[in-house]
Parts: sequence; C-alpha cells; structure tokens
Amino acid sequence: MSTEQNSHEQHNHDHHRSSHHSDKVKKNLITRLNRIEGQIRGIKSLIEKDTYCDDVITQISATQSALNSVGKLLLEGHMRTCVVERIQEGDDEIIDELLVTIQRLMKK
Repeated sequence: MSTEQNSHEQHNHDHHRSSHHSDKVKKNLITRLNRIEGQIRGIKSLIEKDTYCDDVITQISATQSALNSVGKLLLEGHMRTCVVERIQEGDDEIIDELLVTIQRLMKK
C-alpha cells in the first residue's frame, strides 16, 4: 500500500486525523493557550485570596472570550483546509460534522 493510500485511508477514520496548521498558526495558538492557562491560574489565586466576586467573574469572562477566540481560529483553519479537502474528495459527511462542531462552539 502506498503512503498516499495509507494517508487517505487514515483520513477517513476519526481517530487518525490530524490538522494542517502552519508553524506560525500553531505558535499563535500555543501562545494564546499559554496566556489562557496563566489567566486560569490567576483566577484560582484570586479565589484563594478571597477577592471580591465581581472581579473574579470579570476575569472568568475575559478568559472565556480568549478561549472562544482560539476556537474561532481553529474553526477557520479547519474550514479552509480539512473541510475544503474533504468536499473536494466527494465526502459530504464533513458538512454534518461541521454543523455539529459549530453548534458545540456556539453553546459556549
């Protein structure tokens, strides 16, 4: 079996898929996630210090916004690469998967 066939077969199984992020995009996502990780540690610290609740809630809201931004960036990249490729391959099931993914993101 050629590498191309093997890659294509793996592409059709959920657990074997991978993304196509450029190093620049990946670095951007990691930087954002590191910042979010720091924000979460900060929130824990605020709670430990008995900080006024409204201030903690404001920090939680900012962290949720930051995480939503990461989700939007990932969705955009997913649509421009994986979704386009799978539609070009004739795989229309990607549309149902994408709709479920968008619903999941919008619930937040």
